Amino acid sequence: MKETILLFNAPEREKLLKIEMALFPLHIRLKKVLPKDYSQPLGVLAGMKDMEPVPGEYSGPELPGTMFVFCFLSENRLNQALAALRKCGAGPFPYKAILTPTNSAWTAPDCFAEIRREHEALYPDQTPDRK
Repeated sequence: MKETILLFNAPEREKLLKIEMALFPLHIRLKKVLPKDYSQPLGVLAGMKDMEPVPGEYSGPELPGTMFVFCFLSENRLNQALAALRKCGAGPFPYKAILTPTNSAWTAPDCFAEIRREHEALYPDQTPDRK
């Protein structure tokens, strides 16, 4: 499978350009996922051939923050991508996940909610979008 980063709730143009420029030298595909596709399983969005799309479009709210899902990257390539994102100056981006057999069936809102729960459990006073 092709190394891919799924990007949900992409930041504004200036930050997005920084992200794209940071990842360009690594030749990792950045796929900006439209909100209408948030009901699709992450595996479908990543291009897993053994997963079937679900009918219908997502009509719920936008995710509360930018989320990255890293797909088909080795540990070394993941570390390179994370370093590039840290250095590009567009972040911080606290909502990141790696595609796994378990979460490949989740939707974007499901994945975001799980990452948020993990952040709140680990860092109760530091959750970025907490009011």
